[in-house]
Amino acid sequence: MTNIAITDQEYRDFCKYLEGKCGIVLGDSKQYLVRSRLSPLISRYKLASITELFQLVLTNRNRDLAVAAIDAMTTNETLWFRDTYPFEVLANKLLPEVAESRRPIKIWSAASSSGQEPYSIAMTIQEVQTRKPGMLSNVSITATDISSTMLENCRAGVYDNLALSRGLSPERKRQFFEDAGEGRMKVKDPLKRMVTFKPQNLMDSYSMLGKFDIIFCRNVLIYFSPEMKSQVLNQMAGSLNPGGYLLLGASESLTGLTDRFEMIRCNPGIIYKLK
Repeated sequence: MTNIAITDQEYRDFCKYLEGKCGIVLGDSKQYLVRSRLSPLISRYKLASITELFQLVLTNRNRDLAVAAIDAMTTNETLWFRDTYPFEVLANKLLPEVAESRRPIKIWSAASSSGQEPYSIAMTIQEVQTRKPGMLSNVSITATDISSTMLENCRAGVYDNLALSRGLSPERKRQFFEDAGEGRMKVKDPLKRMVTFKPQNLMDSYSMLGKFDIIFCRNVLIYFSPEMKSQVLNQMAGSLNPGGYLLLGASESLTGLTDRFEMIRCNPGIIYKLK
């Protein structure tokens, strides 16, 4: 039987490696999470134990395995239109306000996971365009993630019934998706063309992505150390056009991390505007 027991030293070493590679802080007693995420890789790469996996990853002797381990630890489930209010604020406040500038609108979905957030943004934009023709003539969405596997899945835009049932109304499913066979549905091409998926580690420079009017960085900071949170937030401030907006997750805040944003209450929800 394959050995998947993790020693305290192996756990500490892997936690240090993971934080150094992508900023994620696991904290104490998350061995069960590491074990459940990494165990499938043991058989996939024909390894004798999870100890062998750690040895190969931590010494960088198998780059493909290291990438797969990072993918496994950074993949998170998400929902369509998560928390609802950010997309209402986007439709009713942010898009009309930014559109007044009469220049192209650029939106960044950071840590896009399996694609629900950027495609929810794209659906929101198309709905606004239908209600108010001509208001949004040029909008682009850049979606990034550290996981190459997730990015491939996002670009394909194919989802099973379970994924489609989580936050997506039947009306939106009919309007924006088409049958892909085997109980799956695919994002329609006009929606897919609105989103460009790119690899991006939030610990690295964002300069190659350009400037944005709106950044969604939701339910990402909760995994980072305070120092890493501050670094990410200040870099995102530098990636926004003057007066640009940042949207965080419902449980996240900027308190004690950066002073570059003004908090705006939207009832419901809170957003942040670049000072």
